[in-house]
Amino acid sequence: MAILLGIDLGTSGIKILAVNEKGEILASASEAYPLIQPQAGWAEQNTEDWWQGFLKAVKQIIADPAVKTSDIKALSLSGQMHGSVFLDKDGKVIRNPLLWNDTRTHRQCEYITKTVGEKKLLEMVGNPALEGFTLPKLIWLRDNEPENYKKVKTLFLPKDYIVYRLTGKLSTEMSDAAGSLLLDVKNRKWSEDLCGALDIDPGILPPVIESTDIAGIISSKASAETGLPIGVKVIGGGADNACGAVGNGIVEEGIVLASIGSSGVVLAHSNKMEYDPHGRIHSFNHSVPHNWYLMGVTLSAGLSMSWMKNNLFKANYDTINSEAASVHAGSKGLIFLPYISGERTPHRDPMARGAFIGLSGIHEQKHMMRSVFEGVSFALKDSLELIKGLGVKPKQIRVTGGGAKSNLWRQILADVFNKDVVTMQADEGPAYGAALIAGVGAGTWSDLPEAVQKTVRVGKTTKANPKDAETYDKIYPLFKSLYQSLKNDFRTAYELNN
Repeated sequence: MAILLGIDLGTSGIKILAVNEKGEILASASEAYPLIQPQAGWAEQNTEDWWQGFLKAVKQIIADPAVKTSDIKALSLSGQMHGSVFLDKDGKVIRNPLLWNDTRTHRQCEYITKTVGEKKLLEMVGNPALEGFTLPKLIWLRDNEPENYKKVKTLFLPKDYIVYRLTGKLSTEMSDAAGSLLLDVKNRKWSEDLCGALDIDPGILPPVIESTDIAGIISSKASAETGLPIGVKVIGGGADNACGAVGNGIVEEGIVLASIGSSGVVLAHSNKMEYDPHGRIHSFNHSVPHNWYLMGVTLSAGLSMSWMKNNLFKANYDTINSEAASVHAGSKGLIFLPYISGERTPHRDPMARGAFIGLSGIHEQKHMMRSVFEGVSFALKDSLELIKGLGVKPKQIRVTGGGAKSNLWRQILADVFNKDVVTMQADEGPAYGAALIAGVGAGTWSDLPEAVQKTVRVGKTTKANPKDAETYDKIYPLFKSLYQSLKNDFRTAYELNN
């Protein structure tokens, strides 16, 4: 029976799954690597740390008794989006990649928007210029490290570097390229018009393939280093959000994913290219070839919860859940704005900040605890409403991530959405989606919908409570208005402290 490897190159570490043709997980391994932060707001990693992490993890997989190495037919990678890997003419890394959570490129984003025009930029690439994207990082290199910039012969994404080390071939794939701000998302090719407007050589951009296409095969050199057989197919793979969507079965219209990790994501499949004319929702190419997805992001979902746990009440999660569950919907008029790291959807405001609104002498810590669950859920509803406004009609909402393990949070989310939500039987994240992509590329399944139909199963259903849903419907307009009331004050407070 064929074995497929799904690999997720994340920000904190790498995870590898070995999966069989039934979708069963045979083995799992992970390795951590460090984050490099030379200055506040900067985030980098060493590509060699990625490679060494991969080598350690894949050798654990190969050593597992459940994995017969000769049965490994293909592998595929999911990767952290938006990072910038710069290679010179000899294929050597020029400097540490700047990551998705690096915010040093504010001025470069302003330059891109001013030079191109926000409306034109959205027409060209479907997304606004945000600090996390790859293009502003390239321009930052040009502005601040001109000698390094002159050396750049290839620019690609983090997971593409591992593909390069495995195959010796330079490429990227559609879903990850979509997050670079350099891809014409609608027409599925690099935007030469944008490159021309910004004086960027499009020749540094590698060939773009579909997620399920073959990027190459394991080379003899890589085989000697990894222990993987020569000739194993390396499949294009996908951006982490796209692979996470595949792993949760988001491969057809009407199935929506709500993910509560450190950040929160609402993602919906789309058969056609749609974009928000105000740039509040991301429009990216999906790992399902010739399809797209719409995505909204709230930056501090689980982060809001961990901030409260570690800094406000010093309580464990069980205590937080039980105390918050004892409070009625609405937290007695207390509302939490979960903008402790700024916000992306819908406000695109790095200066936004968290706030408790309506705090009075009647409130106890249990009310504050519940209001954090509710505030994050309202922020996720902001994304869902925008996605619905682009024509998506949710038939089912699937929830995933650490926050989805909380019975209370699932219930609040169902009530805020006023729609039942379901969990998945297996919640293995983007690595599982990457394994399914590898299977399609290797011919195990004809396409990703078939792969999902054969392997992905839903778990528990949490039904919306009509009474609490009605309460939240009344509160939500107030939640939406509070940012507008406070945004100038947020900016003033930011400037006073910076």
